[in-house]
Amino acid sequence: MVRTETPVVDTSFQVPEFELPGVDGKTYRLEDVRGRNGLLVVFMCNHCPYVKAVEDRILRDVRDLKEYGIGSVAIMSNDPTDYPEDSFENLRARWEEKAYPMPYLFDETQEVAKRFGAVCTPDFFGFNADGYLQYRGRLDESRKETVPEAKRELFEGMKLVAETGEGPEGQIPSMGCSIKWKDAG
Repeated sequence: MVRTETPVVDTSFQVPEFELPGVDGKTYRLEDVRGRNGLLVVFMCNHCPYVKAVEDRILRDVRDLKEYGIGSVAIMSNDPTDYPEDSFENLRARWEEKAYPMPYLFDETQEVAKRFGAVCTPDFFGFNADGYLQYRGRLDESRKETVPEAKRELFEGMKLVAETGEGPEGQIPSMGCSIKWKDAG
């Protein structure tokens, strides 16, 4: 597994349109998941040890951000060929098991990940109500090991976005496994 870090936030980047199937049998577009004060898009998957280590805290933050008008969506863009844990059926099982408070979408063509510029799992994209990127940092200081009492950087950053329309200064990149891209040939 190749460890990758996200690039610095680019506040001129606007949320791209998308239309993807959810594991719940519905198809979702941007307007279906956007909240009144912003949107959190989380590129994640089932097999990544970085995601597994923080998954419960991601779900906690998504639940807590709803009260601030932040909509959320999880997108899985890996090629599941070599990672069967990331198959559509296994995504659905995980979504049900963990009672995800957001849709879990499957980006089979990987085009959505490319439009966003996603590089790893987890990769967080926090947009304001106008659709501009304001957060591209990490969940907290934990990596594969949980740091007790870690500051909730993602939650606090997105709460600030909901309240002011702008993200925090000095964001620390997220780190995780690289997206598993399909072979070009």
